[in-house]
Amino acid sequence: MPNTYKKNKFNEPKFIETTILDSNGAVVGAIRVKPSTILWRPKGEHQYFSIGLDIFTDWITHSQTGSHRIRG
Repeated sequence: MPNTYKKNKFNEPKFIETTILDSNGAVVGAIRVKPSTILWRPKGEHQYFSIGLDIFTDWITHSQTGSHRIRG
């Protein structure tokens, strides 16, 4: 009897995307996170700005960035 358990799989997303809203509910832009890239598209733009995850990681963890750790 063939093993039928291995023929099916989940269709995982290639990225996660969400729309960012301001305090009034107006669209600010969209952010898309991929395994190796972070993309930002401001409201009204058709193309994304892109940065590699390694560069983003170096920037966000740098002491002069002003970022801080949060409990989460």
